[in-house]
Amino acid sequence: MQEKMLLSDLDGDGILRLTLNDARRRNALSEAMLAELAAAFAEAGANPAVRVVILAANGPAFCAGHDLKEMTAGRAAPDRGRAYFTMVMAMCSGVMQAIVNCPKPVIAEVTGIATAAGCQLVASCDLAVAAETAQFSTPGVHIGLFCSTPMVALSRNVAGKHTMEMLLTGDMTPAARAAEIGLVNRVATEEALSEATLEMARKIASKSSMTLATGKRAFYAQREMPLAEAYDYASNVMVENMLARDAQEGIGAFIEKRAPQWQDQ
Repeated sequence: MQEKMLLSDLDGDGILRLTLNDARRRNALSEAMLAELAAAFAEAGANPAVRVVILAANGPAFCAGHDLKEMTAGRAAPDRGRAYFTMVMAMCSGVMQAIVNCPKPVIAEVTGIATAAGCQLVASCDLAVAAETAQFSTPGVHIGLFCSTPMVALSRNVAGKHTMEMLLTGDMTPAARAAEIGLVNRVATEEALSEATLEMARKIASKSSMTLATGKRAFYAQREMPLAEAYDYASNVMVENMLARDAQEGIGAFIEKRAPQWQDQ
C-alpha cells in the first residue's frame, strides 16, 4: 500500500501536526500534494479542536518546490502547457492563501532544504522554527524561471534588499541567516527542533482561540492598508475584541491575579 502523502496527527493540547510525507520526491508540491494541503487547512480551520497547526516534513528536504517533472509533462498539450501551468499556479497560490486565511496559527518546522515554492511555503506560515542545518533558496534564476510567486510570500517576510538578493542570486541561505533576515523565528539543533516547535505551539495553544483568530485576521488585513486606514480598522477590531467574553474574562483574571478560563468566544 502506498504511504499517505500528507500525515495528520492531533494531540490532546489541540496541536495538529501535518507532515509532508513524499520524501522520494523531496516533498514537492505536486498536484496531489497541493490538493491534500488545501483540504487539510480547510479542515483545520473549521475544526474547533484544532488550536495550532505545525507543518513539518519527513525526509532530507522540507519541500523542494513544484514537481518540475510533472510541470514539464504539461508542455505536451497543444497550448505548450499554458492552461496546465495556470491551473497549478492557481492551486499553489490557493494553498498559500489558505495558510494565511486559516484562523489557527501555523508554524513551519523546517529541516533540510526549502527551495522555490518550498521556501514560499515557509514564508506563508505565521511562524517558523528551523534546524541549524536547514537551508532556504529561491533558485529559479538558475533554470531561467524567476521565482515570482515565491516572491509574494518572501517579500512580505523579508526586507526588500534581502528578498532581492535571494531572488536574483538563487543562493542558499543558511538557517542562521534566515533568522537574521526574518524568514524564520528560531533556530534549533536537529535533535531539539521538534521540542522547540512544540514548546512554541503549546504556548500559543494555551491562549483563547477566539483572540488568536481575531488577531491573525487583523494582522494580515491591516498590513495591506495605508497607515490611517490601518489604525481605523485596528481600532474597530479592538472595540469588538473588548466586548468579547474572553477579553472580559482575561482582563478580570489579570486584575484578580488568577488564571483565565477561556471559552473561546
